[in-house]
Formats: sequence, C-alpha cells, structure tokens
Amino acid sequence: MLKPLRQGLPPLDPAAVSSAASCALPARYEAVREARRFTRDTLVQWDVGERFDDICLVVSELVTNALRHALPAEFGCADEHTASVRLHLMRWTERLVCAVRDPSHGTPVPRDSDDFSAESGRGLFLVDSFADGWGWHPLAGPLEGKVVWAMFRLDTAA
Repeated sequence: MLKPLRQGLPPLDPAAVSSAASCALPARYEAVREARRFTRDTLVQWDVGERFDDICLVVSELVTNALRHALPAEFGCADEHTASVRLHLMRWTERLVCAVRDPSHGTPVPRDSDDFSAESGRGLFLVDSFADGWGWHPLAGPLEGKVVWAMFRLDTAA
C-alpha cells in the first residue's frame, strides 16, 4: 500500500528543501551509470557524511528497477533519446529523499527469495535494508506513472 513520506517523522515541507537536484535519464541501461555519477557529484556538494554510499546504492537500485520493470515494452531500453525516467534528489537539514519517476502504473513489490546469491531480484530488499524508509505513489495530473522514493536520515551533529 502507499506509505506516507514522513515515516513517523514531522511532515516534510517542500518549501523547506535546502537543496534539490534532478536529472532526466534515457531509456537505456547505461543510464544507471549516469544516475550514479549524477548522485555522487551532487552528494559531494551536499556533504551527506556517512550516508553517501547507502544513498548511491539505493539510487542505483531504484533506477535499475525503473528501467527494467517500468518502461513500456516498445522502449526496450533501446531508445536513447527518450527520457522516460527522472531522478530527483531533495535534501532537508536532517534527511534526504531520492525519488525516481517512471511511466509505469505497476506497484513495486519486493520479491520473496531465499536465494541470496541470485544476481537479480533483490533491488527492493536492498532499498529497504539501506534506506530509513521507502514507498511509492502514483502520479496525478498530466504526468503518467509513479514515483518510487527512499528517505535517509542525515546526521546533523557535525
């Protein structure tokens, strides 16, 4: 079901975002590498401390899932000029949200698997393991599809 973005925390005020970055990703698997590079460059500027690697891993998994499971069959991850997936990074003082928008209406569902050596099928398990919360919601208005997001608490003691 739909999980609230706040995950038991005070509501996130979009106007209180201290930093935000976004990039369009083409419908090709090389876009995962582009998303990782964009994320690393952005996080270096934002100085997110210990969460750096966790956030990069989760972005990689969310973008891979969007490309693998959410694109219409006619794209087939071959049309390099179609930006079907969009990555958003939003930072508040104490948390960061990465969100991946895709054109599918399908519900992201973690697979049940006891095979931890499998090379695929564990993306949402990893997202759940490394993020402090995750969820998804359908898009409304003129945009088609959904947004899958992951939230990270940031240490502000530094």
